[in-house]
Amino acid sequence: MARGWESKGVEQQQAEAASVTSAPARRLTPEQASRQREQEGLHLSRQRLVQQLERALNPAHREMLERALADLDQRLARLG
Repeated sequence: MARGWESKGVEQQQAEAASVTSAPARRLTPEQASRQREQEGLHLSRQRLVQQLERALNPAHREMLERALADLDQRLARLG
């Protein structure tokens, strides 16, 4: 009985995922797509730096990470 419920839950999740991805996406110009990719990359880099900063113990390393984080924040602000 539990197995049947489990597979139905998976089917429902797959159907929901398919309905979300099947929605038509708006077309981006090449410039907009490039800007979006750059922005996503910067956000990922920022996330990684924040994680490293949380674990960093060496003051010099922390300072370097903080400067890199500030630089990424400036670049993200320029992108909008």
